[in-house]
Formats: sequence, C-alpha cells, structure tokens
Amino acid sequence: MNSTTIAVAPRHSAPTVVRGTGADSIHQARESARAFTDSLTPAPDPASADALILVVSELATNAVRHGGGRYTLTLSADPVTMTAAVSDPSPAPPRERAPDLNYGTGGFGWHMVRRLTSELTITPGPASGKTIHARLTR
Repeated sequence: MNSTTIAVAPRHSAPTVVRGTGADSIHQARESARAFTDSLTPAPDPASADALILVVSELATNAVRHGGGRYTLTLSADPVTMTAAVSDPSPAPPRERAPDLNYGTGGFGWHMVRRLTSELTITPGPASGKTIHARLTR
C-alpha cells in the first residue's frame, strides 16, 4: 500500500499596500500588518509576526514624526522572509539617538527596528524621499 503525502506549498503573497497620513493612520498600519501575517500560508512563527507588527508600527511612526507626515507601507512575503517597506517624502536617513529615559521624547524605535530585523536597507525614492526595507525571517 502506498502512502501519499500532500504538502502545502508556501505561497508568495500579493503585496499589501497601505497609505497613511498623520498619527491616526499608525493604527491602520499595525492592523494591516496583523491581517497580512494572519493571511500567510504557512503561517509565520508567532514571535516573527509580532516582530513585523512592531517594526511596521515604529517605521510608520517615524515616517509621520520625522519623514514628512505621510507614508506608504508595502508588505510582502516569500517562503522564508517577510518584508515591510515604508516610504516617506523625506530624503534624510533615520538617525540613531540615545533613548530618552527621563522625559519621554523617544529614541527607542530605530534601535528596536535594527534589532528585530534580519536585513535593513534604505533606498532613495520615490521622488525625493526614501524607502526603508525591513526584512524579517518568517
């Protein structure tokens, strides 16, 4: 008697695109990232999914605060990785600064993004802005 195994082939997901303006849109970016990770087959490790959502939240927040007030988020995945690409109108690259432990003015986000990602690149564009590509292992 033969046994047959049917494996679920990993799917390349269609990219998810979110456009945001202002602080109110950051929640939408997080919710879109959660829906995106929930839709992947096979599902990513729960810790990796949570890390992607945190990275998306930080990058969207930084785009709103420091990048011109608006952003475009593109989420994509392949069988091994998940990528969040956040574009904003500012050409200035993110700058690392010492976290403010006393007055609550921030400084933690970029450190977190760098720590949580397996690959991080910054490319020029669109137009005169920049795009930050954050890749995480699935």
